[in-house]
Amino acid sequence: MKTMQEKHRAIAVILGEHRALNAVLHGLRFMVRRIRDEGLEPDFRVLRAMLHYIDIFPEQKHHPKEGRYLFRNIRKRTHEADAMLADLEGEHVHGAEMIRYLEQGLLRYEEGGAEYFPAFATSIEAYCDFHWQHMRKEEDLILPLAERVLALADWDELDSAFAENLDPYGGIGVHEDFEKLFERIVDLAPPPIGVGPG
Repeated sequence: MKTMQEKHRAIAVILGEHRALNAVLHGLRFMVRRIRDEGLEPDFRVLRAMLHYIDIFPEQKHHPKEGRYLFRNIRKRTHEADAMLADLEGEHVHGAEMIRYLEQGLLRYEEGGAEYFPAFATSIEAYCDFHWQHMRKEEDLILPLAERVLALADWDELDSAFAENLDPYGGIGVHEDFEKLFERIVDLAPPPIGVGPG
């Protein structure tokens, strides 16, 4: 029997994007903890690249597409998840606000020095926890619901919309841009996150 991601391209794309974001979040948290616990010298280029990825990828591309296509189609077919979908949309807005706060916190830390690190580290931990819980709700509750209630025409629309994320010839090169940014993070970050200098 085929899994959801084998049957529907949109699901495979969503889960793949979640995995990519998880990798960046784990790397970000790992670096911040090494700065705190081991005295690792902060590499602000890597930290900036990670926050930039989190900003432009989930907050500006992934989440709007979930709302526009996935959530809207679920609402067309059932009202049983209306409250949960509203909560998730609120979390999308809150996540974007948290990113602005993280970017400001990183700037304060970079410009003002170590005294600003604890506040930055706390905000990173909070954002990572927040985003992981958000993705769990989508993967454990919303995607199975979509599988149950959406019609074939809905899946055709979703699959087409999310396929653009994988199409480097889709007009704006979104996938290539994110791939390059992800590669930059890997090149800059020290092991075990990436292959940059230790």
